[in-house]
Amino acid sequence: MISVCKKELRQFFSSLTGYIAIIVFLLVNGLILFVFDDNILDFGYATLSSFFEFAPWVLLLLIPAITMRSFADEFRAGTFELLQTRPLTRWQIIGGKYLGSLVVVFIALIPTIVYYFTIQGLSTGEGIDTGATIGSYIGLFMLGAVFTAIGICTSSFTSNAVVAFIAALIACATLYYGFNAISRLPGLEGGADYYIEMLGIDFHYRSISRGLLDTRDLIYFTSVILLFLTITNRNLLKR
Repeated sequence: MISVCKKELRQFFSSLTGYIAIIVFLLVNGLILFVFDDNILDFGYATLSSFFEFAPWVLLLLIPAITMRSFADEFRAGTFELLQTRPLTRWQIIGGKYLGSLVVVFIALIPTIVYYFTIQGLSTGEGIDTGATIGSYIGLFMLGAVFTAIGICTSSFTSNAVVAFIAALIACATLYYGFNAISRLPGLEGGADYYIEMLGIDFHYRSISRGLLDTRDLIYFTSVILLFLTITNRNLLKR
């Protein structure tokens, strides 16, 4: 599994595309936080809430771009058959590709810690709520882990990387905000709206971002990850 993970990392960083994707992620979030309208400097309050509200939407584009070639390129180039000849189980292949993509997401998130220290240094009062910030980072990483599992899954359905990207983008957006939007439909208020909203990622992401690690949220994220990786395994079995 580790060998597959290393292969994924080498493939992603073998060209400028991987570096550009991470740089764009950091640049866009930095502009939103410090430059554009309603930025942290104009707001005058030490908080990273705008970053944690906007970052998931940037990850919606970044992660499908990271995962779209995972299996699609293997199918297109005919190297998946060679990969199967190695002494690896399907779960080890899936786990290696998933772990490799997740490491890239983690690498993209690490530099954003600079935002925390920058705002903490600029603040004149108590500064940022550290507990809530840690919770938000855990939530953002779990969100990225779910998006990565979805991206790996959609890539296993096609040999076209562009199709895999679009499918992952739609699936991630639907699971992240779709249930929230449905819960706001007239006629669902005060009844099923809460339970429908609970099915979406956004509900659990916001819950963890408050700084409270609820086991229900962790179970939800873990279950969704395992669900999409299981679908990937079943799809590869058919092939």
